[in-house]
Amino acid sequence: MDIRAFTVAAVLSTSAATCMAQAAPGPIEIDGKKVLTLVSNDPPGLRCNNNIQVAAELANTYKVPILIYPVSFMPPGTKAPMVWYGGENIAASGGRLNGMISFTEIADRFEVEGVTRQDKAGLLMTPAVKGSFEALKQSIKGK
Repeated sequence: MDIRAFTVAAVLSTSAATCMAQAAPGPIEIDGKKVLTLVSNDPPGLRCNNNIQVAAELANTYKVPILIYPVSFMPPGTKAPMVWYGGENIAASGGRLNGMISFTEIADRFEVEGVTRQDKAGLLMTPAVKGSFEALKQSIKGK
């Protein structure tokens, strides 16, 4: 490998590592509970909107503190979307999961860690609301 290719590879791997090593903004725990932290584009795009929707669904099922920051309030060069749980980076634009989380992945983690469930599920998870929302998402994807 020539030195230029090696240098480019080293720079790219360093920037990816820096992106993944960035500390979560804000607290990583509130009242002894790990915080789910999202950084979203300003205005949010498709992946950011997905993450915000997943966070809303999680809040309807689990008692978990959730913080959402617009990337415009982050240090220069911060990429979005990014997601942390308890200070651990679990998704980053251009890196792990390309910044997009899913309800199932996070809910599985919550179940393993014993995150407290809501006493009753929020309205977002009722068939009428969830069905309407799924139809809306499909119509958006079709455009």
